[in-house]
Parts: sequence; C-alpha cells; structure tokens
Amino acid sequence: MAPERPHRNFYGRRKGQHLKASQTRYLEEDLAALSPGPVDWDVNPDRVPLDLTALFGGRDVWLEIGFGGGEHLVHQAARNPDIGIIGCEPYINGVAMLLGKIRAAGVKNLAAYPGDVRDLFDVLPAGSVSKAFLLYPDPWPKARHHRRRFVTAEHLEPLAQVLKPGAEFRVATDIPDYVRQTLIEVPKAGFEWNAQGPSDWRHPWADWLSTRYEQKALREGRVPHYMTFLRQGAVSG
Repeated sequence: MAPERPHRNFYGRRKGQHLKASQTRYLEEDLAALSPGPVDWDVNPDRVPLDLTALFGGRDVWLEIGFGGGEHLVHQAARNPDIGIIGCEPYINGVAMLLGKIRAAGVKNLAAYPGDVRDLFDVLPAGSVSKAFLLYPDPWPKARHHRRRFVTAEHLEPLAQVLKPGAEFRVATDIPDYVRQTLIEVPKAGFEWNAQGPSDWRHPWADWLSTRYEQKALREGRVPHYMTFLRQGAVSG
C-alpha cells in the first residue's frame, strides 16, 4: 500500500514574468533528461528511493536547495566533475536559467528537480548526500511568516536524514534574523556549527562564487553571512 501523501503548503512563486523563447525551448528539450528520477507523487506514489548509482555512476552526491539562477550550481559542477550534483528549485524561471547555463558550460554531472525539495527528500536514500547548500534562501521577513523559512524542523529533519554523518551543510544569507534562526534551529536537527572563531561567518568558502542575490545584497548595503554545519551522529532508517 502506497504511503499517504502528506499535506504540504507551498509558499512562493512557481513562475514569474514571461519566459524567453529560448528558455521555453530549454525546458522542452533539456529538462526531462536532467531529471534525478521519479520524484513527484503522481509518478512515484510508493516513494521508491532514487537510484543514485544509476544516475551518477557511483559518484558522491551533493545537493543545492533553491538554486536561484543556477550560477553556483553550474560553477560547482564544473569545478567538481567527479561529483554528482542535484539542484532543486520550484521557480520555473530559475530552472530555465539553469538550463541555459548548463548548455553554455557543457557540464554533464548535474540533475535538476523543478519542485518542492520536501518531495525530493522523500525519495533520496538515507545517508546518501555528502554536501548540501542553502544559499540566500527566501528570508520571509515578517515574523508571522518565519515558519515558512527553510530553517525549520519540517525541512531540517529530513535534510539531516538524507545527509551522511559528517556531511557539510552550507548556509549563506544577508538577513541577520535568518542567521539567528539558523543558529538556533540547525543544531537542533543534528548539526554542529563548524566555526573556529567569532568572525568565521564573515569569510566565504574558498570555492565560493558570488551569486546575483549576493551582489544585490551588497549593492543595498547588507552583509553576507557564511555558516558551515556538519551532520552529527548516525543515520536512522
């Protein structure tokens, strides 16, 4: 008997302004081939785990949650051809932008899921992901909307489940209150903040590519924060 589909509210936009003709073509021609496998409930109601070995040939797997326009995702794929990287982004305009960047860069070690990452968590095998990125997520600045942020138990607990023990979880944001909530909630889900000193959050990672969201934050006078967490303990299930 297939598991019951959970009720999940989705907050945010699925599609924005009109797509360019080239972006529509990318979606029609390229997206299906870049699928990580049967993720959506209507095609995988039994929530059969993805076959990541078939997808990436035994490579370590990384995950970017909400890849925006895809520049960081493609950058990491080009730097790390021996890694398989899955990007998840429900905003279809961002997915179309990613597909154009993939064509331009010619990278072959990417998969893209155009939907809610919680559905992807359902079918990623436990302890299968070696590194995860959450870069400039939607800040949901109003207090009544903070429960919509990614850094809540609803998202962090299944993320912890799919990460290997010792896996790295990177978070970048320019919103001080998002930093506060991150430092409170992420450790509760089984992570340790990997900070060596009080100013660590000021320095980007050595392989960092500044995204368009970060450049906008800098132009508007906001300060980026870079936090690294490590998945602690064993994986259950």
